[in-house]
Amino acid sequence: MSKLTIVPTPIGNLEDMTLRAIKILKDVDSILAEDTRKSGKLLKHFDIETKMTPYHQHNEHKVLESIAERIENGEHMALITDAGTPAISDPGFLIIRECISRNIEVECLPGPTAFVPALVNSGLPADRFFFEGFLPQKKGRQTRLKYLAQLPTTIILYESPHRLIKTLNQISEFFGNDTSVSVSREITKIYEETIRGSVMEVLNFYTDNPPKGEIVIIIGHNKIK
Repeated sequence: MSKLTIVPTPIGNLEDMTLRAIKILKDVDSILAEDTRKSGKLLKHFDIETKMTPYHQHNEHKVLESIAERIENGEHMALITDAGTPAISDPGFLIIRECISRNIEVECLPGPTAFVPALVNSGLPADRFFFEGFLPQKKGRQTRLKYLAQLPTTIILYESPHRLIKTLNQISEFFGNDTSVSVSREITKIYEETIRGSVMEVLNFYTDNPPKGEIVIIIGHNKIK
């Protein structure tokens, strides 16, 4: 069956793996995996013996055509990343676009992604939001922050722990000291934590308590009173 199935995987807690995802990963001809070593642990946990094919940001341009041809010739492949939903700040867009251009069926399962629980848990408006993902590390970073500060909606950022303090300082600079923020880290894991308050309050907290783990920052445009 010529088909590409996008399969989200747990971002921390393995109990978030769905029965449907397990079944598909067992049934497909091959699994495209961002890191076969990390994904191997996941597959072993659920007794999935399907062979894996490396597919990541360093090789996706090289293997794109050959993988699409394999699917076109009758293979059913699943795409997974290290954690979460492929193509959301992870590889996936190129192979999905290539399959669509070849009229290959593409199916995406619902499943884990870090920004949704972080947004809902923030207590900030979730009716309209802008997902930025990772900011540029250097060139264009301030320009991007200036643009985001003008948007009349909740903003979602991904960030690494060693850049969190820098980013909170810049949010204070471009959005204002009393801007509401919520920082969630280690979502679904043992040490999951969400700190809410003004950007300065959250900045002071993480200055005293250096963070670890994956981080999602939610920036609100409602002012704390």
